Amino acid sequence: MNEPRAQQKRRSPYLAPLVAIVSVIASLGCCLPVAFLAALGAAGASAIFAGLRPWLLVLSAIMLVIGFVQLYRPRKCERRSSAASALFWVAVALFLALLFFPQQVASLVAGHLRL
Repeated sequence: MNEPRAQQKRRSPYLAPLVAIVSVIASLGCCLPVAFLAALGAAGASAIFAGLRPWLLVLSAIMLVIGFVQLYRPRKCERRSSAASALFWVAVALFLALLFFPQQVASLVAGHLRL
């Protein structure tokens, strides 16, 4: 511990990258299995949700109709928020895209999530 300052400065540039590499390797030991388990869970959930897709689409359409009624019903003293309207129409666009082009949307999302 009582080393001269010249030796400490010379050793420190090599020590930091080495410690970073060792910490990345150590974190892979605990984080990589969790990532695999999450992927397996997502695959299992997609198998379940594929069978429920028609029911979930009907439920989504019902919710969008309810949202439309609540957003555009006449009100006496409140103004409609432009942000709420924009979010509603984005949700409608996403619903229609997933309804009519599910494979293209899945390919688009998968293409953007590749590492």
